[in-house]
Amino acid sequence: MNTMVRLASARILTPVFVLVMFAVVVPLSPARAEHEGKCRILLLGDSTAEGSVPRRLKPEGPHLERVLEQLLAAEGDLPPCHVINSSLSGEYIHRLFDSGRYDRDVANLPGLDYIFIRYGLNDRARREDFSVNFPKDFHELLARLRKDHPGALLIPMTVIPFSGEEASKEINDLVFEVAQKENLPVFDIYPPYAAELTKGPNMLNYRRYPIERVPEQYHELVKPFVHGSRVEVMANELDPILGHLPGWYGDRHPNLAGYNVIARETAKYLAPLLRKEKAAAGK
Repeated sequence: MNTMVRLASARILTPVFVLVMFAVVVPLSPARAEHEGKCRILLLGDSTAEGSVPRRLKPEGPHLERVLEQLLAAEGDLPPCHVINSSLSGEYIHRLFDSGRYDRDVANLPGLDYIFIRYGLNDRARREDFSVNFPKDFHELLARLRKDHPGALLIPMTVIPFSGEEASKEINDLVFEVAQKENLPVFDIYPPYAAELTKGPNMLNYRRYPIERVPEQYHELVKPFVHGSRVEVMANELDPILGHLPGWYGDRHPNLAGYNVIARETAKYLAPLLRKEKAAAGK
């Protein structure tokens, strides 16, 4: 994991990427107006952006989009922001179009200022000829977003640590290649998320485990945590008792702590852009 962090960090400092950041991010256009008095931010991605299990376990949240709003508000000098999370479990870019969800949920959203795009995990698992079709699909998505939301800054994101370092590097390298060709900045979420995992390898993922694999003598204990055919636990409550079971930590989807890392890093990335936007609009 540390190797991947070094690779990702080194990549950010390459001359090409510095030039991209200078060309795209610095001259922010004051033409992006607030919609209904708020800056509007769209999160577009898969299950690692949606958070369906944390939403089921703790419906009141706060969840990723609300935490991001609260962190931006806590800065004190930024315009009010409204964050829309239009992410879906199991989704990859080709399915986003083929299912009709793009036209239904994304194309007509009004007044978007920033669009964060995080795909790749399901694309690698489900899209045939991934290394060719994923970049092709990504370019198509960016073209549609530019057409439908010409005032928005498009921000491709890397994936979080999920499928192992080799798979993550394959996906993230392609994200950087697409962004370079499109002259877009990349929000590299992988290094800070990986760094947070060094504090505890399982602290940012929930536990989801088939009930039939839990020894029968513990079925009464886990009953409050059963959803359908699986035991679902937000964090480490049952680790002292069931943590020895093979595969107990196998699901790497973020829990609320994981989403709070994503929200924190997104706010850190976005705050300087919003300040430059505010300064440009005030001139």
